[in-house]
Amino acid sequence: MLPYAPWLCWGLPIIGALLTPVFGKIHQKLRDYAAVIMVLLGAIFAFSMIVDIWYGTAFLGTKWLEETFVWLSIPGGFSLEFGMLIDPLAVFMACIATGVGFIIMLYSLGYMKGDESLTRYWFFMQFFIAGMTLLVMANNLLMTFIGWEIVGLCSYALIGFWYNKKNMIKDDQLGELTEGAYNSHCGMKAFIVTRIGDVGLLISIIFIFFFTAQAGYPTFNYQTLLSIPDFAWLGSMAQVFNGGLLLLVLFLFFLGPIGKSAQFPLQIWLPEAMAGPSTVSALIHAAAMVKAGVYLVARMMPILVTGYIEFLHAASGPTTTIILTVMPNFFLIVAVIGAFTSFMTATMAIAARELKKVLAFSTISQLGYMFLGLGIFALSAHDAGGFIAATFHLSAHAVFKALLFLSAGAILHTVHSKDMLEMGGLRKAMPITYICMLFGALSLSGVPPFVGFWSKELIFAAAWHLATTNFIGWILLAAAAITGALTFFYTLRMIGLVFHSPQSKNVQDLERKHQLHEAPKVMWIPLAILALTTLILGFLYPFIYVYFFGQWGTVYSIDIELPLHLAALPTLYINWLAHTFTSTTYIISPTFLITIGVLLLGGIPGYFFYIRRSWDASRFSNNALHRFLYHRWYYNRALYFVFVRTGIEFSQGMYKYVEDGGIDRFNYAVADGFQDLSRAFRKLQTGVHSWNMILLLIGALVLILLLLFGGTFLAFFLP
Repeated sequence: MLPYAPWLCWGLPIIGALLTPVFGKIHQKLRDYAAVIMVLLGAIFAFSMIVDIWYGTAFLGTKWLEETFVWLSIPGGFSLEFGMLIDPLAVFMACIATGVGFIIMLYSLGYMKGDESLTRYWFFMQFFIAGMTLLVMANNLLMTFIGWEIVGLCSYALIGFWYNKKNMIKDDQLGELTEGAYNSHCGMKAFIVTRIGDVGLLISIIFIFFFTAQAGYPTFNYQTLLSIPDFAWLGSMAQVFNGGLLLLVLFLFFLGPIGKSAQFPLQIWLPEAMAGPSTVSALIHAAAMVKAGVYLVARMMPILVTGYIEFLHAASGPTTTIILTVMPNFFLIVAVIGAFTSFMTATMAIAARELKKVLAFSTISQLGYMFLGLGIFALSAHDAGGFIAATFHLSAHAVFKALLFLSAGAILHTVHSKDMLEMGGLRKAMPITYICMLFGALSLSGVPPFVGFWSKELIFAAAWHLATTNFIGWILLAAAAITGALTFFYTLRMIGLVFHSPQSKNVQDLERKHQLHEAPKVMWIPLAILALTTLILGFLYPFIYVYFFGQWGTVYSIDIELPLHLAALPTLYINWLAHTFTSTTYIISPTFLITIGVLLLGGIPGYFFYIRRSWDASRFSNNALHRFLYHRWYYNRALYFVFVRTGIEFSQGMYKYVEDGGIDRFNYAVADGFQDLSRAFRKLQTGVHSWNMILLLIGALVLILLLLFGGTFLAFFLP
């Protein structure tokens, strides 16, 4: 790797962010190009670490290389470390964050040109990429959480970036308001909802540290968690409340990824994240923010599975019984939430009208696939297929979702509308954007040979493998397949409405004014790069497979039944293709047949409704089912009613009847009483000097009498 690569891959974007205001004072072009170059340099340093993973020079025999320094020494021998971990998952995620981030930054040169707040934009974009890279490179939970919060702060700032727009819009929940106020609301919504998960995550991290300390190894370090003898920290946790605390801590830990990766029940913020610029949406959905949750589960799940298997092989006892009962339930929660979220949001995308919201629902759905894969991996225990499926789909999604959002940005940049019904007929006016977005759409849908086909095929295969030993596998496979069909349908709907339907009045007006145009080179070149990557990346799977699993068994000290045997790359390619399209039992692989069936089930109606337009889709546009899906199963509205509207009405009632009608009225009554009393005593102050002297003498006489006869008076009445 290049010198100091683990530090500079995220340090350079932070330095760039801090220098952005300075560069802006010198020259605007220096500010703009410096921001792009700093992220590019960070990507170069990140990619340089791949060599050390591939050739094993970062592997130290039983664990991966860490570069650390003591951050804070605590009396008693414990020190907080600031450290970087150089292992396959960390470097893989750092390359995605900086690589895709660089392409988005390059695209921003054209998309954001002329914006009056570019200094703020470049600052937060670089800080965002740096925070995500720090998050994935950190060698311990505490440092990961710091990066986690940096990402949350930047997402808030960038979602509400256009807070000062004055044009009026109408929202289903908020009514009529300025677009700037709506954007600010969306940023705050993302911040508050993800904080719910963050609090749960922080609580779980504290509990994990406490129980590692109880086991004699106080640590936040990932590799140390893996090496604590007999996984004593898990065992100690399992003994509290008969395993109740263990399940609670694991769920609180998962609550963080649920919030960041927008899984049910905290998925409501991500569609509103579309309020920011399309480049921000691409960064949030493709390279940062939502991938953080998937990363953290992928980071911890092998550790938990290793612990589970160690207890599986341990002597029987109460603790072992609890572990073997509680942890599969947690693994099942991860898989079921992923499967349900994936299906739920795919149905919402079918009825969405805004182009970027279709892509937002799609993102939530595809993230659900990743959690499904990780849950299947944990439930399978001895099969790593679900893990590689989830991580490979993460990389595939990073590419095709960045492509789709940047393509959407080019479209919105041209038609000045988010509504797909105000588009149509753009295929001839924007041919390059059309081809690039089509590549992304086909990859999203899982059409071969695009990368989405290979990654989804792996998820189907992992679910099929689980189903052979566990009935829940069939349910998860069915959910994944149905979601896949819905995905192809809403993707064809999106492509049809934007490019193949008749031109809307808005597009006709733009054409008459000669304002329809292809995106400039600085915007479509990044699109072309990403489009080609969706074709190439799928065929790099054997490399990624070797990259991840080269040291897997040694690191996790468990006997993993790998889906393919590690071998020379030509043999690996042959085995991979054979495994994809055939099986030892059937002539054609069942999961490949499922993939073809899924594409036909979703593609045929999508094609005839929205591409060929021989079937009339308008008759379904206002029925009860469509309204149910358009309003997001009314889940978002219900949460607004319970937590927003009810909360506001409750606070207004508290103000009216308790604060204003009770506390304030009591305060005013006391004040008025004392004012009346002071007015009564004020009458004694006549202003006549002789009368004041008489009252003074009377008072002095009373005081003398009390001094002379007060004791006798009290003795008469008291025993």
